[in-house]
Amino acid sequence: MPRIVGILFLLLILTACAGNTTLVTELPPAVPFLTVTPSNTPTVIPLTTGIIQSTPTTFTYTVVQGDTLIGIANRYGITPEALLAANPGVQAAALPVGTTLIIPTGNTTTLQPVPTPVPLPVQQARCWTEPDGGLWCFALVLNQYTDTLENLSAQFTLLDTDGHALVSGTAFGLLDILPTGLSMPLAFHVPPSENIAASVQVQVLTAIRLLPGDVRYLPVNVENTLVTLDSSGRTAQITGQVLLTGSGMAKTTWVLGTAFDADGAVVGLHRWESTLALSSKSPISFDFLLSSVGPAIDRVDFLAEARP
Repeated sequence: MPRIVGILFLLLILTACAGNTTLVTELPPAVPFLTVTPSNTPTVIPLTTGIIQSTPTTFTYTVVQGDTLIGIANRYGITPEALLAANPGVQAAALPVGTTLIIPTGNTTTLQPVPTPVPLPVQQARCWTEPDGGLWCFALVLNQYTDTLENLSAQFTLLDTDGHALVSGTAFGLLDILPTGLSMPLAFHVPPSENIAASVQVQVLTAIRLLPGDVRYLPVNVENTLVTLDSSGRTAQITGQVLLTGSGMAKTTWVLGTAFDADGAVVGLHRWESTLALSSKSPISFDFLLSSVGPAIDRVDFLAEARP
């Protein structure tokens, strides 16, 4: 008789997101915020985790409701002219929500501090094979600072046994911000190829400290989470609630579930989104599936984000 393993466990992760930001992170096609189909024979590629902090001269910002060109320029201590020069084709009178702007640094005209990238430790980096030969690579990045960070991105590079780069690409965080003391996974997908990578190297590219006075994020909690595994242990039904911990009303809410195996390696991600009104008195329930592309799921961690 086949043995059916039913595992129920309750996870409660408190995520307080407050403060100020620089980027509403773009979600590249490579990032698996939708449930990934588990492979039949998951294997892990031996890895070499590296972190090489670069210092870019520009970073990006995504326009949200209520933004103006002058307001964005003032926030980062640059002139509207410099902002327009860095973004050819952008019109000051028309800034559609979702437009990504390059924010130049070095042309400060006010006393406001300009955000600069900060180095972050990569806690782990690992790739899992798919049945068709493709790869899902995950990295886990820790915010060791006292400030909330945003605009998290990293470069993934797969190397052969001789250390030669086979493929490289940039992955972005599935949430815009990463609170202090917490970790966020980044994911990179590699299509099937004749070359088999021997190791993966991860380089953090951007992580911006939030500026004081930015109220584009609201403090939010994830509560009453329940993770129910299927008989394989590699697909989980996730339920729970999210609510604000302060005043205000959120129009967009994200919950990120990250699956880990028994060794603590990231094996799957799923980002749930709601556009229902959220407040401290009106919690929202969530329900989604989360699958592993590697071994069985041992635990699920949660992060949340709410924007007015």
